[in-house]
Amino acid sequence: MPKHASSQKAGLILVRARSSPITIVVTIVALTIMMALTMGFAPRAQALEFSDIAQEGQLRFLAVHPDPSAYRYESRVRITRDSLESGVVSLTTCHYQLDPIRKIVIVYNPKRLQNLEIASATRIGGLEVQGHHVTMTDVQRGATICIDLESKALDRIDSTTYRLMAGPLMRRYFDGYLPMHARLMFEWPAHLLELKQTNPSPQPGVQLMQDSSSAELDITFAGKLVANIDLSLPQ
Repeated sequence: MPKHASSQKAGLILVRARSSPITIVVTIVALTIMMALTMGFAPRAQALEFSDIAQEGQLRFLAVHPDPSAYRYESRVRITRDSLESGVVSLTTCHYQLDPIRKIVIVYNPKRLQNLEIASATRIGGLEVQGHHVTMTDVQRGATICIDLESKALDRIDSTTYRLMAGPLMRRYFDGYLPMHARLMFEWPAHLLELKQTNPSPQPGVQLMQDSSSAELDITFAGKLVANIDLSLPQ
């Protein structure tokens, strides 16, 4: 068994094998989820061009994903009227097209986590939920997992503004970052809230879709990304 290194920051714990070349880290600060995927084998990384890999300190948004069949991440956040007072939202996070991995540990922030259950999982040999930990073992190529949870994730910025944050999101490869795709979806009762701003803003590689009851950020990037969405009460 490989030795593991752990680090803790803001109530989140990262577990990864020192011997593996690739680690995918998806840290949703406000949504309070952090995941380290320890790769034993990752041929897709070898097929990419060197120019597709972002170096330390770089963040590149990509109009075209160089490897659209690779790992992708989705989250769907549901905000209710009660969320505005309590800060608690319900959400579903999904991880698609995982590479073969011996072990994955997902650790949630116990200070924000309210409830947790596995919604679905495929091509995963072993799955265990213990407190605010989810452990997957013998993950096969193309595996997926979706997790439902409730979290105190909606932060009030001022009397009329609320914020949800996601980040840093990254797909680490040695000293660089591989391209990845993240789809961040937010829903609320019609006319309860209005979209104020997003970071990153729309640009090549960042698509924003919105209406009176939802917003969606579709982001393709390489590097370390911190995203947030600000919502305000209607005027």
